[in-house]
Amino acid sequence: MRPETKAYHFDWMLWRSFDGAEKMMSGTPKEIERALEYMPHFRRGMEAFLRHGSAGRHLLTMMRAYFENILTARDRGKKLVATTFCFSPAILYAMDVVPVCLEVLTTAASMTWKRGAADYLDYCVEVGFTETSCSAQRGALGAILAGLAEEIDFIVCDSGGVCDTNANAFAFASAYLDKPFYQLNYPPTLTDERARTYHRQDYRALIEFIESQTGRPLDPDRLRRTIEEIGRQDELLAEIEELQRLAPNPVPGIYNMFIYSGRFMFDGQPVYTRALECMLDHVSENARLGRSGLHSGEERARAFFCYIDHYTTDMRLWDWLDDRGVSHLGGILSRFYSDAAPFVRGIEESAYRLDTTGLDEMIDAMAALNSRMPMVRSIRGPYDAPYMWLDDTLGLARMYRADCIVYNGTPGCRNTWGMVRPFARDTEKHGFPTHIMNADAFDDRVESWESASDRLEEFFNVRRLLA
Repeated sequence: MRPETKAYHFDWMLWRSFDGAEKMMSGTPKEIERALEYMPHFRRGMEAFLRHGSAGRHLLTMMRAYFENILTARDRGKKLVATTFCFSPAILYAMDVVPVCLEVLTTAASMTWKRGAADYLDYCVEVGFTETSCSAQRGALGAILAGLAEEIDFIVCDSGGVCDTNANAFAFASAYLDKPFYQLNYPPTLTDERARTYHRQDYRALIEFIESQTGRPLDPDRLRRTIEEIGRQDELLAEIEELQRLAPNPVPGIYNMFIYSGRFMFDGQPVYTRALECMLDHVSENARLGRSGLHSGEERARAFFCYIDHYTTDMRLWDWLDDRGVSHLGGILSRFYSDAAPFVRGIEESAYRLDTTGLDEMIDAMAALNSRMPMVRSIRGPYDAPYMWLDDTLGLARMYRADCIVYNGTPGCRNTWGMVRPFARDTEKHGFPTHIMNADAFDDRVESWESASDRLEEFFNVRRLLA
């Protein structure tokens, strides 16, 4: 790692970046314009937040608060736990520990800094972790392994059956840092009684593990408040998702990122509820006026992203789509399969249901919620098995009247790269032109945004999607 990289604290730099961005939102138009002159790299991203007003500010507030929680945890007597985006942090907040989601931190660095997370990605390889692993974890993990971030107390993550490189990153971190580690395991099925029983038992063991690390028992009242807040969030999400079915789609494309990043950071916390309320107000007004969520105005095509988005080079994906009139319909990251969601009609048995009747019911509800987090639900076995990647993608693409499907990931996404070609053939057979991006969502060195966007442009032109 370069000496100049080692001179700065990773978590502090992230907090400072978003603290400054949030404060900038309070400036006058003249002050903001002058400040943008000093932002040659992240100007596009900042302009996107500014363009979306209160919703943009809510996301910046969440990002700033998330990094501030990490920086101040030790002073507040709280434990720090490293975790992943496909693990709901709600149980961690209910047990008064501070989550450090590696993918959230990697994404923030990738989209904010000109150098991205490259030095940290490479440091993981320097100390012995495989370079073919997922870059989503390696960005933040490199900073932690180098001692440039707040010290982690323990680690929890999901099953290697969901993503082997994801799980391996946390297992490597546990061994390298000598930290206690709990990995939830998930069977390849979702709705049968044997799987439900396993989920519940495994989740109870997780709670016992966290109790052993904190020295405090789970507080049922605090868990109940958290679950009730998730219920409010699910209702707001369901309204936004219902309105997204309209043509033109009244939901700004970048709202999908606001939705899933908020969930990964503050599931069950009021700060995320307020952000969703703000987004719903704007979307409802767009729908009332028959207005597209696109900044460019005219909706020319609707694209469903069946995996993850592209976060490098100043958040240019959303600008690219907006400039061409392509409505981003969200994807696997922004769907959480609560029983309130409009897309679970007809497949209700695959949704989770919240129940606050008693402690056992609440723990069962949290286990069900966690087993339906992105990737955990859809990529836990054969891609074409019931309630998995193909089923979910086709169901969502039909409901939201997608004109095409786009896949993007990282070279480390071996679970999806191992099946994305037959998956794409199947989606094409069902009438959805499908584009496979070769880029790394977190590392622009794999394929530059210029090359990735050229291939996207070619796809939309050759398939005549913008005609």
